[in-house]
Amino acid sequence: MKPDSRKLCGIKGNFELILAPMPIWRSVIAGNQWLAAASSVREGGGRLVSLWGSDRRKIDGNFAINACYAIQEGLAWLVLPVDPAIAAYPDLSGIFPAAARMQRAVRDLLGLDAANSSDARPWLQHGCWPADYFPLRHEATGLEVGAALPADNYPFISVEGDGVHEIAVGPVHAGIIEPGHFRFSVAGEKVLRLEERLGYTHKGIEKLFERTAPMEAYRLAGRVSGDSTVTYAWAYCMALESAADCRVSDRSQWLRALMLERERVANHLGDLGALGNDAGFGFGLAQFSRLKEDWLRLNKELFGHRFMMDCVVPGGLNGDLDAAACDRIRQQCDAIEKEIHVLQFIYDDHAGLQDLFITAGIVTPKLADQLGLCGLAGRASGLSNDLRVDHQWAPYDELEVKMATHRNGDVAARVILRFEETFESLRLIRTICERLPQGGVHTDITEPLSGRFGIG
Repeated sequence: MKPDSRKLCGIKGNFELILAPMPIWRSVIAGNQWLAAASSVREGGGRLVSLWGSDRRKIDGNFAINACYAIQEGLAWLVLPVDPAIAAYPDLSGIFPAAARMQRAVRDLLGLDAANSSDARPWLQHGCWPADYFPLRHEATGLEVGAALPADNYPFISVEGDGVHEIAVGPVHAGIIEPGHFRFSVAGEKVLRLEERLGYTHKGIEKLFERTAPMEAYRLAGRVSGDSTVTYAWAYCMALESAADCRVSDRSQWLRALMLERERVANHLGDLGALGNDAGFGFGLAQFSRLKEDWLRLNKELFGHRFMMDCVVPGGLNGDLDAAACDRIRQQCDAIEKEIHVLQFIYDDHAGLQDLFITAGIVTPKLADQLGLCGLAGRASGLSNDLRVDHQWAPYDELEVKMATHRNGDVAARVILRFEETFESLRLIRTICERLPQGGVHTDITEPLSGRFGIG
């Protein structure tokens, strides 16, 4: 679409409207606008959604730093060209602290520095490749094999004093949780400081996307995180469809939302059980694990996969549901809701659980806002951000999603929020089954031409 001269993010420029389910504006800006735009977004109550780098030297001779902001008008995607001879750009972490880790990832993958950043530690670089090798540059194939590298000296901060000792945990854990290395400095039972090193889950997905055909890459997106496969696949397909000017059918959009809410319920059930187990309440884990297993088994029957992997495809879906399947889903929602209400009463009435949940792990609304917390953690600390409500797209623009929020910001608030969001997702699933539009579930899509942009 022809660029529109307008003012967004406090700057006036030529913004291109990207065809997508919600308003998304993209503009290339100058270096002196980078920090000004971020400050304007912050002052206006907007938030940083993502920051990433790209190698555009074969296109215009530059690298680029990209930032995506959620603002009142929709999403604003700002692109800052970066001269390869300088390979640096202004640091955003003073305005949005969440940018720090993203900037560290850009440094590890592309070799672009956030100028004068207070945190230059590696994020994804764990000594797996040489210091002068950057996997996302065009000249890197991702297939290079190098000699074994010595372990790097990561700058952990130590706490010293009488009675202080350090407990190291990970990065390999006795379970299926993803890796992370933690160092607890403790005096008795009091934790004085926690030092963490994460980023171990990086699998080279970005480079794999470069070598994967766009029409097939939804499979890769759906494997970024197995228990969120619908989330990632839908986001990728949304981006591809917007770049290809493809409008998928109403029925496929509604079914995508149904699967997304089923994915949300499955994760809430698993985490509510884990929260009980972490507090020594094994009964909670057993009951929620039972409910989650029944939930996943119905997924397998109706969608062909317990986690609904590869169900969301470019142009729509790879399968449909009939009336009988929708009836089974509604019946399961009714049955499981009754059991969750009983378990919620047990959790609320269990003094031992509440003693451990209440006032534990408090994140105040002020701190949550400063850190840019999103999702459930943000909503449990008073931040009213929910993409289904803030920037509605089909079918959420017709479902009147009820956003749950709390202000206490402790474990208890996050537990309550999980219960409330589970009940809301069950309501949404039933509503979708009742109002599911007729029609097909797949629209033919042509691979977008080179130079087109999409976002999801």
